[in-house]
Amino acid sequence: MTMDTLVELLKRADACEKDLPPLLPVQELPRALEIAAWIDHTLLKPEATAVQVRSLCEEARQHRFAAVCVNPSYVPLAVGLLAGSKVAVCTVVGFPLGACLPSYKTFEALACLEAGAVEIDMVLNIGALKGQAYGQVLNEILMLAQVVHNQRALLKVIFETSLLTQREKIMACLLSQAAGADFVKTSTGFSTGGATVADVELMRRMVGSGMGVKASGGVRTYSEALGMIRAGATRIGTSAGIRILQEAQL
Repeated sequence: MTMDTLVELLKRADACEKDLPPLLPVQELPRALEIAAWIDHTLLKPEATAVQVRSLCEEARQHRFAAVCVNPSYVPLAVGLLAGSKVAVCTVVGFPLGACLPSYKTFEALACLEAGAVEIDMVLNIGALKGQAYGQVLNEILMLAQVVHNQRALLKVIFETSLLTQREKIMACLLSQAAGADFVKTSTGFSTGGATVADVELMRRMVGSGMGVKASGGVRTYSEALGMIRAGATRIGTSAGIRILQEAQL
């Protein structure tokens, strides 16, 4: 990306800080168990075992969740267990800090894609974003987008919104959009806070209708999930998918 591109993005950020883009019309909300198709059934705890991942995948197949999201070492297992189903295998890159070298993130993403993952959730370089090293952030996302899209997979960019100012969230959206990412995502679930309705609404305003928005971190109930979808989320990352479906039937 050229310096002119960054200058244009900064101008857009200035304008958006003064006057946010308009809200999009509220999308049609899923009814009851339809919400399963919006959920990434997630298990990213460092102590997660193969037995737990097997259970996660069995639940995802049974309830037809959109995807399972597992740590990279469990991608081959999840791919094998979900073969023949419509459940996608998602994994995380640069997780949870986002502070490793871009070449490491690229290598990790490629290894996961070769193992069968079809969705990559990368953590952007939070320190670089906060230090206004926008070219560095943009180029890293561009690198990952190229690798991921070459494999016909999806790229989601995790912001860790609880650590960011309003201006930084706006810039993260603009940089992710300019780099060609498919989704913007609120949180890892491992920092000081998770998804909020206000952050999801801001992200949807900034990326418009052309990108997905994933609300992740602390979404544990059916009503919370619906609130995120009402605010503009098109995917919910949660470890409470079964509880959400149980509440949806009440």
